[in-house]
Amino acid sequence: MTPRSEEHFSTIKSIQIDSCALGRHVKGISDVCIDFPADENSAPDVVILREGAQRQGTRHVFEDVLLIAKVVSASSACKDYDDCTAKYGRYGIPVYVVVDPYAAEVVVHTQLTGSGYIAAHTRKYGSGKLPIELADGRNYTFDLDELPRPRQTPTDARHATSIYSRLEEPNSIRSFA
Repeated sequence: MTPRSEEHFSTIKSIQIDSCALGRHVKGISDVCIDFPADENSAPDVVILREGAQRQGTRHVFEDVLLIAKVVSASSACKDYDDCTAKYGRYGIPVYVVVDPYAAEVVVHTQLTGSGYIAAHTRKYGSGKLPIELADGRNYTFDLDELPRPRQTPTDARHATSIYSRLEEPNSIRSFA
């Protein structure tokens, strides 16, 4: 496992704390393997499962996933934005959330297609509470006001700038209504 920063850990913890509002027995897991048949299995930063989800052996199955959240690190930005978006869309994950401390924004992918998502809504850190409707009818509310930002080194800043300028594509939806 790649070492994480304190901010990365704190961001995951914030996502987990916010998921507690879904109920005392919410099925929220972190860094636990999700089985994606015919593809590389994943252990996302945070997963919210449907009520009643059960492990199949030592893993959970993708059919039980309501939301996956990934916190971007300098080494995983391309994978989190590109590869995971396509993969989770292909497998029908209803909501994929990319939490990006370098850009200080959260991108919520919804509206599945066979190869990804057709909607990617962006909200900045510090912009209040972000309601996200789950496929089972519950609402997950993500508080964006207290998310930590990493201290960027010059290398991180160059990396972040190149990643984010590439993301400003004309066909993408980049704002929340």
